[in-house]
Amino acid sequence: MDVDLPHLTGLDAKVAALVAPVLADMGFELVRVAILGRESPTVQIMADRADGSLIAIEDCEQISHAVGAVLDIEDPLPGAWTLEVSSAGIDRPLTRAKDWNRFAGHLAKAEVNIPIDGRKRFSGILLGAEDGLGRLRLEDGTEVALPLSDMRRARLVLTDELIAASAHMMGVSDDGAPEDPVPPGEKPARKTH
Repeated sequence: MDVDLPHLTGLDAKVAALVAPVLADMGFELVRVAILGRESPTVQIMADRADGSLIAIEDCEQISHAVGAVLDIEDPLPGAWTLEVSSAGIDRPLTRAKDWNRFAGHLAKAEVNIPIDGRKRFSGILLGAEDGLGRLRLEDGTEVALPLSDMRRARLVLTDELIAASAHMMGVSDDGAPEDPVPPGEKPARKTH
């Protein structure tokens, strides 16, 4: 199994440990787990295809059934809860080193828990990640290395370049037409949940 999982703690980490192997067996990767609310929490699971292509609504449905079954059996959450499964989307969170590397060259915003040189928020071009550090080139040309384990949040910024790169990943040309025809009877997997 891929060891490049999101940095999580507490119940989020426990749920991630339960669902990541299920997703891996299905050909997906865990991007993010978030548990929101107390009385009747919502468990949000964000996933990607292991091959890097975008997932479809049908994929989200399959993941929901499989993950829901595991959470029902393992019962990490007391009482009633709701499960939401989605793709990471275009302006996705950057939760793993591989996300920082995959989207190197694109604009991102990041916020750390502990200030670095007196600041917590950064915006710049992704330069990748290694040795537990995500690197950004800031607008003034300086570079900063942010500890992934101390990342409060990081996400891509929606730009024309990112949209074009995402369209290419989905097999869509610049004019919006499919680059490769979809076989008869099959729906293109373009709609994300």
